[in-house]
Amino acid sequence: MPSSLHSNHNRNHRPQSEIAEAKNQKGSAKAKTIRDRFVDAARFVSDIVGSAWAFAVAIGIVVVWAISGPMFSFSDTWQLVINTGTTIVTFLMVFLIQSTQNRDAKAVHLKLDELIRAVKGARNSLVDLEHLSEQELEDLAGEFSSLSKRACAEVERRNKESESTESSVERRESKAGD
Repeated sequence: MPSSLHSNHNRNHRPQSEIAEAKNQKGSAKAKTIRDRFVDAARFVSDIVGSAWAFAVAIGIVVVWAISGPMFSFSDTWQLVINTGTTIVTFLMVFLIQSTQNRDAKAVHLKLDELIRAVKGARNSLVDLEHLSEQELEDLAGEFSSLSKRACAEVERRNKESESTESSVERRESKAGD
């Protein structure tokens, strides 16, 4: 097993406090850039707003807003408060969520690339597929579709052979038993 895979495997089995401490030690050697801080903030906010508690708080805010409607005679200002609040939150969340998704997608691609490189017989040309044009991706999808159809036909052929072999064995056994 490559040493990088081995060390990652062991790191995953360390207690969370050790992992956090190791990250802090690495981070202290190098000053964090604005980008690093944004990534950290995006991950933190994404974790929080993706929780059940955040959803409950959002529902609570809407309920309080709706209940307060009669106090403000359902005025334009009362409506503007919720519209402005939701617009601002939505606008900011688009960037945070996109950042988190981009980072997650990149990590998944790198993991898959590593698996492709590590598996004997795998086509290394499949590494970095995300950089292909739409037409190249469609061509590759067509190739995999053809491979899938051939594999299904082969499985079906083997099943039929197996069934015919089993039935001929059963016929011989039943004749021998007569």
